[in-house]
Amino acid sequence: MALELRDKVLLGSAALLALGVMSGGYLLGDGLKRARAADRSVTVRGLAEKDVTADLATWSISYSATGFDLPTVRAEIDNNTRELKAYFASLGFKPDALTPVGAGVNQYLNNGVNNITITQRMLLRTTDIARAQRAVAQQFDLVRRGVTLQEGSGMRYSFTKLNDLKPPMVAAATKDARNAAEQFAKDSGTSVGGIKSATQGYFSIDARDGEGGDGSSDTPYKKVRVVTTVDFYLK
Repeated sequence: MALELRDKVLLGSAALLALGVMSGGYLLGDGLKRARAADRSVTVRGLAEKDVTADLATWSISYSATGFDLPTVRAEIDNNTRELKAYFASLGFKPDALTPVGAGVNQYLNNGVNNITITQRMLLRTTDIARAQRAVAQQFDLVRRGVTLQEGSGMRYSFTKLNDLKPPMVAAATKDARNAAEQFAKDSGTSVGGIKSATQGYFSIDARDGEGGDGSSDTPYKKVRVVTTVDFYLK
């Protein structure tokens, strides 16, 4: 009788053990399946672009006068400065739009003759982009006034409101990335889940139509661009 009871206990324990092993195996297999599903992802890039117009123009203007007598050269550079101011005043710029930013005097002897060059640097700063463009277009009038601009003098156009564009452009780039991920998922017979990770690229501001940015050929028409890299889960 005791042996029969012991056999029943052993059989019951074995059945429970087998059930536990089966349950544990199922849970382990299900867990591994879910882990593999969680590891399935696709990395895509999203692009957002926006055309903008510059809201700040700066023109670094350098001009010089050369001679053999300091008072004479100084008088010429002073006259050039008056003509420069008169030119911008004729275009409707306020006097404070043009400010001096530096000057230099270079003297050297050549065969016993003293050669003097005075260089003056002025800066035009304005938010009136249309007026700035007219100033550049008509700058030959400065030559008629006797002011010869040195090489490197050129208008620069800047867009200063990038922070206002960042949130909507990042959202647009992320949406573009999701569209790419959904196309990939469709082609592979899966679907797109949430975002696993994301990296925002840097914002770039370049000439809209490919003009150079060397100052002499800069343009107020810009293109803002950002690329985001997003890793999406696949279901």
